[in-house]
Order: sequence, then structure tokens, then C-alpha cells
Amino acid sequence: MSSSDIFIGETIGTALLTLLGGGVCAAVTLKSSKARNAGWLAITFGWGFAVLIAAYVSAPLSGAHLNPAVTVGLAIKNSDWSDVPVYFAGQLLGAMIGAVLMWITYYGQFRVHLSDPEHIRDATLGPEDPHPHDQAGPVLGVFSTGPEIRNVVQNLTTEIIGTFVLVLAILTQGLQDNGKGLGVIGVLITSFVVVGIGLSLGGPTGYAINPVRDLGPRIVHALLPLPNKGGSDWGYSWIPVVGPLVGAALAGGLYNLAFA
Repeated sequence: MSSSDIFIGETIGTALLTLLGGGVCAAVTLKSSKARNAGWLAITFGWGFAVLIAAYVSAPLSGAHLNPAVTVGLAIKNSDWSDVPVYFAGQLLGAMIGAVLMWITYYGQFRVHLSDPEHIRDATLGPEDPHPHDQAGPVLGVFSTGPEIRNVVQNLTTEIIGTFVLVLAILTQGLQDNGKGLGVIGVLITSFVVVGIGLSLGGPTGYAINPVRDLGPRIVHALLPLPNKGGSDWGYSWIPVVGPLVGAALAGGLYNLAFA
């Protein structure tokens, strides 16, 4: 795979991933959406199908990492870091593009939701708050993850564990067999692994398990002209970046120790 193939494949694939994954969050969250209040099952399966579609599309070009944690895990497994920067660049760009496309798709719903008096009140911070950009706004959860209980150790550990499960499952099934990318069964298995992680481990933090899935849309949230959107919770933003990378490194290390 050439660097251009990797960059294009990861950009397209991660854009589809965040468009469809963010799209199910918007569908369940926003007012005037037909799927509003569909619940956690809809979100977990929506993200699983997002992985399925994005991986099928991008696998022929880049192997469908779609996630810096997967890239790190494979780099540790294969002892090859040469293409890691290209993967990271395509993944972050794709995540931002996908978030913008999701916003365009739900543009009217965002307007209705954020003009509701209840949400205007929630997004309006008092003058005593010295860090308004560290506060989660009323629609940030459509773009990025956030904890139900804000505890740095627990939140970080949860992301480490969830990503460890994801990356170990990918490495042990041979996701990138001989550099040819995902096989048909591999794509399906990985998609169900993501659903399983969401159902079993997603409750505490919303299971980012992917640094760019969280960081790219969070940047877009901060930049978009959304009235009454509130802050982007930058105080929490490092956890869904660092946690998945640590989890991936641990999974790669265990794979080399136990399976290689």
C-alpha cells in the first residue's frame, strides 16, 4: 500500500465512520428526529454498523485501521512504524470531515434543539464559572464522548480496558493479513466486537476507544457556528486520546508476549 492509498483510504473510511456513528448519536439525541430517544441499543448497533460500512469501503486502500489505537497495536505487532504518521493524518482529517457531514445532515435538528429554552438555560454559564470552554455543552455528546461520573482514574481506566479488548480482538484475528487489509469475516467480527464493547463497557464514558473519533468531532464542535452550543469540555478531551493509545500498546505487548 502506498502512502497516498493509505491516506485516502483512512480519510474516506474514518469520515464514513464518524458520519454514521455521529449520525446515530444525533438521531437519538436531537429534537425533531424520528429516532429521538431510541436508546443505547440504537447507539451501540449504529456504531457497529458504522464500523462495518467504513471498513468495507476503506479496506482495499488502507487496510481499514480507522483508529490510531488500531494503528499503534498493529505497529507493535509488526514492529513497523513507518506508515503510522500517514495513518494518523488521514484518520484525523476523516473524523473531522465526517463530523461536518453529520452536522449538515442534521442542520435543522440542531437549530430546533439548541433553540429550546431548556437547552439554552443549560448552555448558559454563570459569570462565576472561570472556565466556560471546559464545560460540556448540550449537544457535545452528539460529537464526542463524556463520562457519566467524572473521575479521572476511572474514566482513563475504562478507556484503556475497552480499547485493550478491541485491539486484542483485532490482532488475534489477523486483521491485516500479509498487508492485504481486512478480510470479509474480519470486518464482520470487528463490527460485532465494537457492539459488544459498547453494550458491556460503554456505560461509564461512552466508549471512545478511538482517539480521532473523539478529538476530530470535538474540534469541529468547537469551530462550528452552533448557537447556544456550550463548551467543548477540553478538560476531559485528553482521556479519550491517551486511554485508547495506552490500551492499544498493552494489547500489542500482550499479543507479542502470548500469541506471536
